[in-house]
Amino acid sequence: YHGLMIFCMGVVSATLPLVSTALGRRKRPLREVRLLMHQGLWLALWVCLPVWALLWHTEAILRAMGQSAEASAMAAEFMRTLQWALLPYLCFLVLRSLLAATGLQRWTLLVALLAIAVNAVLAWALMFGRGGLPAMGLAGAGLATTLCSLFMCGGLAAVVRWHPVLRPYHLLRADWQVEPTRLKAMVKLGLPIGLTFAFETSIFYAAVMMMGRIGPHELAAHAVAIQIASISFMVPLSFGQVATIRVAMAHGAGRYADVARAGWSAFVLGVGFMAVMAVVMLTTPLTLVRVFMDTDLPGNAPVVALAVHFLALAALFQVVDGAQAVAAGMLRGLHDTRVPMWFAALGYWGFGIPLSALFAFGLDWGGTGVWLGLLTGLSAAAVLLTWRWWRLAHRHRHS
Repeated sequence: YHGLMIFCMGVVSATLPLVSTALGRRKRPLREVRLLMHQGLWLALWVCLPVWALLWHTEAILRAMGQSAEASAMAAEFMRTLQWALLPYLCFLVLRSLLAATGLQRWTLLVALLAIAVNAVLAWALMFGRGGLPAMGLAGAGLATTLCSLFMCGGLAAVVRWHPVLRPYHLLRADWQVEPTRLKAMVKLGLPIGLTFAFETSIFYAAVMMMGRIGPHELAAHAVAIQIASISFMVPLSFGQVATIRVAMAHGAGRYADVARAGWSAFVLGVGFMAVMAVVMLTTPLTLVRVFMDTDLPGNAPVVALAVHFLALAALFQVVDGAQAVAAGMLRGLHDTRVPMWFAALGYWGFGIPLSALFAFGLDWGGTGVWLGLLTGLSAAAVLLTWRWWRLAHRHRHS
């Protein structure tokens, strides 16, 4: 579910650069933005249909992958109520694009924070039968997530409907016609983004599988280190989205000097933050590990030692991980997604995974080899994407 959701997120995320470019042009932006947002919502529905069909057969898929009958049945019970969360969540992301492009992100943050509380209460009530509701177990957990996604989508829909800045767009009006030209442009832009997300996410799934083959201590330590690295990654990922908005607006307005300025500003902020995080990981690894496990418990000592070691390796790729995230966002602002998709495939699956396997098993470097392979793949992607941005930004600046 998560892997497919990430792909779908990438596809519908094409709404953000297209809406931002339309706002930058300032030529009938209300109608153009409304039409683009409607195409984004249509695309969210259509991308869900094949995914729903696939997820409905979760039990058969897991059985074919060699999972036990009991585990497969339980997963299917969960999925039959969870999978319906996908559409309202994707619609939430499409609506979020408009709020982000118009500088109203605080409303998105507020709805997301409320959703955490809503999800916790609903999951507790539906899983364990509290508040007069039936105890549904795993199915209740999935239903809680679906209801939470509906809450998030409904919350942003209410903001779009009533906020004075967004009300003139009349986004929820009835003329929901499909615009083939705009929809085709959105698919052309979004499909490579979805595949890029899939390439990037799958490299970390593959790393987990390799760690599982090496040993349980390595797998546990990797889980701790990668969660810490993932948290820090959220900041450059956000700067990448800011870069998409600012670059697309400047490009739409024809302010080509501002294109380069907006992109490089986000790049410096995102990479600079990751450099600070690299220092934190190198100097205070135990403090970070303590958030996830008891470092004083003797039985945890082997995992703690490996987690500290893996964090030192994670520190090495913080900067390149931040660079590739922001550079990808900068390029999306120029509607450049196809070439970055191939760069991602080359970096993650051309270098990252094969080298992780070679270092870990061929050279017998174990978990260290997996992380060095990840570092190599991320570095390759970062260099290629930054080079691509430099070329395009230089060309626009002198056009």
